[in-house]
This record gives sequence, structure tokens and C-alpha cells, in this order.
Amino acid sequence: MSHPAKRWSAAILGATLAVAGAVVAAPLSAQAAPNVRAHTITGYWQNFDNGATNLKLSQIPDAYGIVAVAFADASPTVGGITFTLDPALTSALGGYDKAQFIADIATLKSQGRQVVISVGGQNGAISLPDAGAANAFATSTYALMQEYGFDGVDIDLENAPNLVNMTSALRQLSGLAGDDFVLTMAPETIYVQPGGSYLALIDEVADLITVVNTQYYNSGSMLGRDGKAYSSGTVDFQTALADILLDGHLRADQVGLGLPASPSGAGSGYVNPTVVNAAYDCLTVGVNCGSYKPAAKYPTLRGAMTWSINWDASNGYNFANVVGQHLGSPPVEPEDPEEPTDPTDPGATTWTAGQVYVGGDTVLYNGVTYRAAWWTQGDVPGADQWGPWKVV
Repeated sequence: MSHPAKRWSAAILGATLAVAGAVVAAPLSAQAAPNVRAHTITGYWQNFDNGATNLKLSQIPDAYGIVAVAFADASPTVGGITFTLDPALTSALGGYDKAQFIADIATLKSQGRQVVISVGGQNGAISLPDAGAANAFATSTYALMQEYGFDGVDIDLENAPNLVNMTSALRQLSGLAGDDFVLTMAPETIYVQPGGSYLALIDEVADLITVVNTQYYNSGSMLGRDGKAYSSGTVDFQTALADILLDGHLRADQVGLGLPASPSGAGSGYVNPTVVNAAYDCLTVGVNCGSYKPAAKYPTLRGAMTWSINWDASNGYNFANVVGQHLGSPPVEPEDPEEPTDPTDPGATTWTAGQVYVGGDTVLYNGVTYRAAWWTQGDVPGADQWGPWKVV
């Protein structure tokens, strides 16, 4: 996220990044996410004036189902955070005060949207060196949730988080906040590569996470799930890297695609919103892909994220209009033309739950012949229209 309150360093793909065996994926949690929209945009609201359109929360378009207020400030207590409306922004908005801000949060929540406080940026940089700092983070964040009405927190730290203490802090905060706690993250690409520090944190708190929106910008080339390097600014970059998170780390409804709202929103990596839609289509229904083909289809993918709502406003809300209208309604997956298959073909054996099948294998189930589109085990033929089995 590129603005005066952020410090960026170039993320360059290191030759030492290993793929095979770098991460042991934790089991996926079956816990449902809080009551957020099935497919939505997470957007950052700027609590400062940097040349983008200044907005009150009440002016944010409905396409933004999750609003991250950027940013909290570090308190004098190690690990603690505070928040105050920026005086320059308040003045630019004609006296936007704390009472109006709190009322606007309540309005957005009444519309079925969530508002979280984002921790990150130069002024909000925090460290959790010990258990006391972890406790300070949890208690101070919960105090802001009570004071302002925030639904939770967004972790947007530029540094690698302390795994043990950040895990402890987030679990303490979740315990204080209860079942409706919203936890979002926006890691830089380098930290969610195999063996990355954010990926380790994600594994530790996967049961708490609402959505992780990796920042697919301000980044050098990175490895995809297949171990190949991909350049930013492409469909392949988004799909191949998102597939890492989907490889046993998170459910599809916990994953979003983070891109800038305009060329002014980031130093590099801006793509036309139609490219974001293509990546979403590729991951959800397997169409509009580049050269990278995801390991599966993920129709419940949460959506997208953008830096920032203010830069989107300066760009005529092109991101909200193009991506927001597309989420949840990707194109219909085309049927693969195939030769008719005799249901009694001896090549089609009876489906068995414990058997491993690979793409091209055929089975008989309830008198119908199915062909596997990819590797599968335990997926009941015909149970999921987006699953691996196709009627032949």
C-alpha cells in the first residue's frame, strides 16, 4: 500500500526459496466465517489526506462489504495500539468528528457490512517481543472495538510477525470479542511464499481468519503453487500465488485477491480490474485463465481487496463497479466436448470412496458413468457440480 504512512522495500524472489517440503499444511477448520457477504470487496479507508478523494465512511459504496480503517497508531505501551481521526482529514471533510465517525460505523454495520481497524503503516508499526506485548495488543485492540464499534482487526504489518506472540495476541482478542470477531490480513507476497512467516501465522490461526487478501502488487516475481516463477501484473501471478493459500492452508471463502484501485494506489502492480475478474473466474470456475491452471475450482472464493477506497473514488470507482458487479456471478463453465461413452465400458469400474483417481479415470456410480477431471479421493460422483467428476 503506497502512501506517506507506509514504507516499502522491494520483494525480490530469492534463490533460496524452496517449495517441496517447505510447509506442512495444517488441517482446514470447519468453522464458518463471521456473517460477511459470500463474495465481496475488502477496501481500505484512508485516515489521512494524501491527494486521493477524502471520504466519510457513510460515502463508501455498497460494493465494499468489509471496510478496513487505515491505520491504528502504536501506543507508548509495547504492543498496544490507539486510534484518532486525523485532524487534517477532519478539516478537509468539513469537521468530520468522532461522533459522526462512530455513527457511520454503526450505519455500515446495519447494512450488513463489517468495519475493522487496520494495524500497519509507519505510524502503526508494532512489535510483539514478549507475552506482555501480546496481551497489550489484544486488550488495546478490544478497547478500540468497544469504543468505536469495530468488528475486528486487519493485520497489515510490513515486518514479519512474531509467530508465537502474534498467535497468542489474536487468540486472546478472539476470546474477548466472541463469535462475531472479524480477522483479515493483507500480507505482502514474499511472506506467503512456501516457508514464509505470514504463512506460518495463517496456519496457526486459520480457524479465526475471515479473509486473507495477499497484496499482488509492489512485488517482484514470486513462486506459484507449481514451483514456477510468475511476474506481477498478470492473471497467472494472482492465480498461481492464491493457489498456495488454497493448498491446505485456508478454505476458499477465506481467500481474496488484493490489487490497487488505480495506478496512484501503488508503486507497481496495478492491473485493469478486468484482469482481477479474469483471475477470479479462473479460480472459481476454471475459465479465463492464463498459462497457470489451478489445482481445483474454488466457487466459494471470498472476492477481492483494493488499496484504497479513496483511490478508487478518485478513479470514478472503476474497481468497485467492475469487480464488485462481477463477484459471485462468473461465467458459466463450458462443457468439455467428449466422445459418447458406453456406460457398460469395462474401463469404468465401480466408484470406491477410498480409491485414489487421477484425471481421465472413469467410474460407475448409481448406474451413471463419470470421468475424473483431476486427482481425487473420497469425492462422491455427482454430489458437487464443481467437483472433479463429470458425467460422460
